[in-house]
Order: sequence, then structure tokens, then C-alpha cells
Amino acid sequence: MGKIDDIMNTVNEQLSAADNLNPFFKFGICIVLTVAAFQIVKYGIVRPWGRIVMSTDTAWDDKLHRPVATRAYFFLYVGAIQLTLLWVFEDFSFNETLDPLFSATYIILATSIVSVSIKHIIPMILDKFTEKSSVTVSGSNPLITFTLRFIIWFGGLYLALTELGIELFGVLASLAVFSLIIGLAVQQTLGNIINSFLLAIDRPFEIGDRIEVEGTWGSVVGTGILSTKVLDRDERLVVIPNNTLVQSTIINHARGGGDGVARRISLVVDIGVDYREKNEHVKLTMMQIAKKCEYVMEAPTPRVLLTELGDFAKIFRLFAWVHDYSDELLARDWLLRTIDSSFSDEGINIPYPTSVELTESIYTQAEKVRQEAAVRRMKQEEKRHLGEREEAKLSFEKIQEQLKDVNLDAKIKAKLEEESRALEIIINMFESGD
Repeated sequence: MGKIDDIMNTVNEQLSAADNLNPFFKFGICIVLTVAAFQIVKYGIVRPWGRIVMSTDTAWDDKLHRPVATRAYFFLYVGAIQLTLLWVFEDFSFNETLDPLFSATYIILATSIVSVSIKHIIPMILDKFTEKSSVTVSGSNPLITFTLRFIIWFGGLYLALTELGIELFGVLASLAVFSLIIGLAVQQTLGNIINSFLLAIDRPFEIGDRIEVEGTWGSVVGTGILSTKVLDRDERLVVIPNNTLVQSTIINHARGGGDGVARRISLVVDIGVDYREKNEHVKLTMMQIAKKCEYVMEAPTPRVLLTELGDFAKIFRLFAWVHDYSDELLARDWLLRTIDSSFSDEGINIPYPTSVELTESIYTQAEKVRQEAAVRRMKQEEKRHLGEREEAKLSFEKIQEQLKDVNLDAKIKAKLEEESRALEIIINMFESGD
């Protein structure tokens, strides 16, 4: 105990000596201690935390690191200023006057840290627990984040103003009439703000969706309180007021993809061929081309149907699904170029709108053999198609029977329901193809 008492006495003597120093020396010591504290926080807390954050796979903590670190530094500076004033100017009365101001500053800084944390953490939590479906695209509901941040800031401002002796509700009451006048003047703007909340609740589209509104076709690149920004195919930024969106019919080309694939898009290509071509030969050739395209999805399987008997050509329609709607034009270009070259190799004629008189067959014996072989292979393809449809129907009925069991485990039930939805999509696709 004697050694501890000696150490405490030594520390007290040093502190007493420091208290008797000239204010300029005190001010210099405070600067040195502030720089030292900054280095400790930077290299002892912020930098190690940053390395841990960068090593994780998630993105939200990377975005959260810098704003929280910046506010922590500011917190340190404000605390250093207050302690400096208390020590250097300890005999001055203005320290008591500044105490509420510093308290309000601390409250605002704490509120800011909580608010920015909510901004990055809440969307991650919502995306994690949101059920993915055929009409869900990545991204969380911004209204929840906005509401929570508004509550946090309202509470923080209320406490900060209370420290300063200002009654927030009294200020709001005194501004009520003035707010009414301003509201009437900016009625259109307020309508856009309110409609932004309605759009956030209903969520007819999200960032990255391709939408069509009153002739404007493009991808959503930003949603704001007053307007929504759409980048059209000509790389022009179209700003659409939220009032217009609420009052218009919105066509979302990124939803309803099925199987939880929201960005895929249906691709339709119409090709006209000569009436003397064998239907099976043309259908098989076009189907093989579609299956070779790197942009086209394997499931749902591409289909080729005869859709029209025109004045001078039979029209075959190729149905396929592209992985991402940004690749639609590339996929169409590849398919058309490949169809053009493959039709030439297969001897399939694409007619011109002219009338000609043929006195003999234009097909060689080799071309006739290829046509007959294509007919046989197409019949086999259709037979396999019918078999897959029947198999899908049987599996669907079997799963429906299993779902009737009230004692079924929740995880197994969820998995069976997911398989049931996938089978239902396949069955509907087969039936629409027929």
C-alpha cells in the first residue's frame, strides 16, 4: 500500500504543478494530448476495424465504416475542445454557459451515428429476411429506413434543443400557420413527396428495373422524394415526377419472370420461309440455333411455333428466354445472323414478296433427305415434349397430395411449395406452347 500511496502522491503533485502552469503551456499540452488521442483512435481502433471490415464478404459494413469513423473523429475533437476550455479557462464563467451547447453537440453526433447505422444495416436485414418470389427484385423498402431515421433524428433534435432550453413542440406550434401557407404554395411538390411514400409502400419497381411509362422506356437508375430517374435506350436521363407515376399505368418488364428470376426477359423472333419448306425442318433448325446461343436460357426450353400463313411465306416464331434484359439486343443480333447463315447451309429459302412460276422442283435429292430427317427428329422432339409435360403433371399432383398433410414439417412444406410453383410454371409453359 505504501508504494501505491507514493505513486498517487506523485501523480497529484504532477497534476498540481500542471494546474499552475501558464495558460499557453496548458493550451500546448492539450494540443499534444489531442493529437496523441487521435493517433490512438486512428491506429488502435479505426484502422483495425477497417481491416476486419474489408476482410468480410458483406458490403454494408464497408459503407458504414467511413461515416462512423468520421463522426468518431469529430466526437473526439469536440470532447478535446471542451476539456481544454475547462482546464485552461477553469476560472471563467462562460464554461457553464457552453456546457449545454456541448451536451447538445454530443446528442446530435450520437444521433447521426445511429442514423447512418440504420441507413446501411436495415436494408441488409430486410433483404435477408424478405421472401424471394417471381415479383421480387433485390433492394429493400426505403420507407422503413426513412421512417426509422426520422424517428431517431426527431428524438435527437428534441433532446438537443431541450439541453439548450428550447421547447421543440412550442416552435412547431408557432410555425403551424406559416407551414399551412407554405403548404398551399408548394402543393404540387408536397404531392410528389407523398406519392414517393406511396410508391415506396407499393413498390411497383425498384432500382435496375426496366419500366415503361407513357411511352418512356428505360431502366430505373434512381428514386427520390420528388421524382424518379429513368435511363432510356438512347442513354438519356428522363426525370418523371412521382405524381405522374402514381397516375399512370406502369409496365415493369423486370417482374414476373418466374422461378425468382426477375431480370430475365422473353425474346420473340419471327422468320418467314417458303411454303415448300418442311415445317419440321424449319422448326428443328431454329430450335437448335436457339439452344446454341450463349444468351438464351436452357430452362424454359426454347420453342418454335408456326404462327401465321402469310401471303407469300409461312411465319415461324421463336420463343426464348434471355438471362438478362440488358442482353436482349445482343441475343437478337446473334440469332438473326446465325439463322441467316444456317438457313443457307440447310437450303431453307426466305422468300421475297414476288410471284414466280416454277416448272420443276428447286430442291436437290440431298436437300430432300435433310428435310425428311428433320421431320423424323422433330416428331421425336414433340414426343419427348409430351412426355415431359405428363411427367411434370404427375409430379405436381403428387406434391399437392403431400401438402394436404397437416403434420408436415414447415421446412419440408416450404420446399414442396417451391417445387410446386416451379412445376406449375413448367406446365403452364407447355400448355401455352401447345
